Amino acid sequence: MMLIPTHHFRDIERKPEYLQPEKCVPPPQPGPVGTMWFIRDGCGIACAIVTWFLVLYAEFVVLFVMLLPSRDYVYSIINGIVFNLLAFLALASHCRAMLTDPGAVPKGNATKEFIESLQLKPGQVVYKCPKCCSIKPDRAHHCSVCKRCIRKMDHHCPWVNNCVGENNQKYFVLFTMYIALISLHALIMVGFHFLHCFEEDWTRANPVLADQQQAYGLPRQGAAEARISMEKKQPLKVRSTECSSFSPPTTVILLILLCFEGLLFLIFTSVMFGTQVHSICTDETGIERLKRKHQPREHRGSWKAVKETFGGNFSLNWFNPFSRPCDPEPLNDRAWVRQVASLSDTDNTETTEEQSEERKDEDSVEVIDE
Repeated sequence: MMLIPTHHFRDIERKPEYLQPEKCVPPPQPGPVGTMWFIRDGCGIACAIVTWFLVLYAEFVVLFVMLLPSRDYVYSIINGIVFNLLAFLALASHCRAMLTDPGAVPKGNATKEFIESLQLKPGQVVYKCPKCCSIKPDRAHHCSVCKRCIRKMDHHCPWVNNCVGENNQKYFVLFTMYIALISLHALIMVGFHFLHCFEEDWTRANPVLADQQQAYGLPRQGAAEARISMEKKQPLKVRSTECSSFSPPTTVILLILLCFEGLLFLIFTSVMFGTQVHSICTDETGIERLKRKHQPREHRGSWKAVKETFGGNFSLNWFNPFSRPCDPEPLNDRAWVRQVASLSDTDNTETTEEQSEERKDEDSVEVIDE
């Protein structure tokens, strides 16, 4: 049960009747286990479609521009397996992050009957969200896009069209990690492909470069004879048709676009991955970090928070988007009620006149709009 300083209260209500419970529709019956969660938000759906399109574009360029035309079958097979595996895991993590309930609080449970059933004692309060008419447990925040209060909400991400909360944070972390890995892998392959094709293939197929060779003192016939002798000495070198199935200009455009996409998403997802891992290790969400300011909060052990997020002790299941994280504790009556901080808890803090006035009414505080 969390201790809350009273000077952070606003819109203090002393009786359940002030909550206007007649406007709160009783919560619907919970659906069956495994019911799909999906947010009908146009911007989020568009961003999710763009995410899939960009991954599939990278898949197309890597396979049909770089790997399939190559004669180095070992190189193509190894890189093809690695890239496709990472892309599959990234898209699977994206689907799980998008279609998993992030930890929504039951909607419409701020009814008069439910509040009275909690039997609040002096010094105990409950927080009510006026937007979704729900009693908010500790560390829950309202999302204006999902239109629900989400437990341990970190932020709402349009790229996965969902909030990142306690139930799907693992999938979001895996999504950012696998996107960063395939972006790095694609950039490395693009670099090798540019060097190989430009030096070994496109320079020979380009007549302008041939004229430059002649200008530097190497006649066309001599250049052709040198090229033929080099091909005889190195018969395994690829030719222009083996560097790409497309023309050199088209290939360059496709590779430049892939390079720009890979660099952009490598930076973006690496930063997101780092911030999410930091939030998990410190057991503090992004919203809590922004709101905290001068309010130090007790942190649990970092390893315990990591195990709860990824689902138990370290194993390969940590990197598996099809394994679930640890099930959160069910919400009971104690989860809805919070305890007002006692006077002894605020001895070391500065007490203002406003805090003193609020302290006088501490015993009568019951319900708070937040």
